[in-house]
Amino acid sequence: MSTNFKKFLLLWSGELVSSIGGGLTSFGLGVYIYNMTGSAAGMSLVTLLGFLPTLVLGVPAGVLADKYDRRLLMMIGDGCSAIGIIYILIAMMTGGASLTEICIGVTISSVFSALLEPSFKATITDILTKEEFSKASGLVSMAGSARYLFSPVIAGFLLSVSDVKLLLIIDICTFFLTVISAAVVRKGTPTNAKEEDISFGESLKEGWSIITGNKGVLMLVFVASFITLFMGVFQILAEPFVLSFSSPKTLGIAETVCACGMLVTAIYLGIRGVKKKFALLMSLSLMLAGAFMFGFVLTTNVVVICVFGFLFFAALPIANNCLDYLIRTNIRADAQGRAWGLIGFLSQIGYVIAYAVSGVAADAVGAATGRGVGFGSGTVIQVAGVMLLVIAGSILPMRSIRKLENQPE
Repeated sequence: MSTNFKKFLLLWSGELVSSIGGGLTSFGLGVYIYNMTGSAAGMSLVTLLGFLPTLVLGVPAGVLADKYDRRLLMMIGDGCSAIGIIYILIAMMTGGASLTEICIGVTISSVFSALLEPSFKATITDILTKEEFSKASGLVSMAGSARYLFSPVIAGFLLSVSDVKLLLIIDICTFFLTVISAAVVRKGTPTNAKEEDISFGESLKEGWSIITGNKGVLMLVFVASFITLFMGVFQILAEPFVLSFSSPKTLGIAETVCACGMLVTAIYLGIRGVKKKFALLMSLSLMLAGAFMFGFVLTTNVVVICVFGFLFFAALPIANNCLDYLIRTNIRADAQGRAWGLIGFLSQIGYVIAYAVSGVAADAVGAATGRGVGFGSGTVIQVAGVMLLVIAGSILPMRSIRKLENQPE
């Protein structure tokens, strides 16, 4: 194992801990808001406000990641994002947080978190070789899955003996660990900070030219924006669907069992990686994910739900791994930050739409049919699953995307 891969593992371990802490807060606030409002719309609003600043600010953050020390930006982003969670905790300890106060807190946290992702992704390119990218992507997917794998069952148990404030306190503590890991890696890694005086606008324009100059990358980003739309619907509505007929503790256990699918696949990818046929594997895995989304809401039997949820999450790391590799290997190293910032913005616009409308749509369907928010959530998820399957299938005939695999070593 190379020294640089060990550095990556240290950085990755910090993000793993941070992901678990963030998952505790997300789960706890979701249950808190559902119990307070009884609506899927309230849950989707908080998710939207927690995501939108990161999306919008991800573009300038990507430019900063190419101009300034990426590890320092990660430390600032991770450390300061704790401010929003602290605000929510104080509100809860002084009489209970309202929906407005929760929205303010998650927005503050999201603003600072925007610095993190472009810098983290670009740092991977800085310290690893091309041969290590696929393995690293598998491990990154595993860290992302931790918020679904470990956090729900931990949160469900803690909520049965305490309340959401304990979850917030644990999350706040994890920020310190991630800052320390980034500081250690920064100490032994040459800075990428540039001395030349290039304007923000010029840097941003160059990043846009890099993306639009490669038709395959542009098409991949375009397809990804539709994929995130349907994935976002599932992310928002799975919880109210399950909560409509079960307890938070059952929800926590079910989420953990489902997320084990992501863990199994991510471990395999972390060991073996993907060697070829990236476009084909990405398309097939996303088509399967759409089918499993549809099956997830066919019944209220928790066992069946867990089986489809497990298979759904098992398909995601393969798609993420292939997409990450195809983009990363087609963008030059010194432009990775600004490119990832723009790619993140464009490809994740679908999440914004999903977070804005899915909860409202589920409530509307439930009210129109008289069968409640659980039925409405299930119906909207099924529609999204079918659409994901169709969009994923459209990748196969796109020659420009397949050409992205044929890059010189």
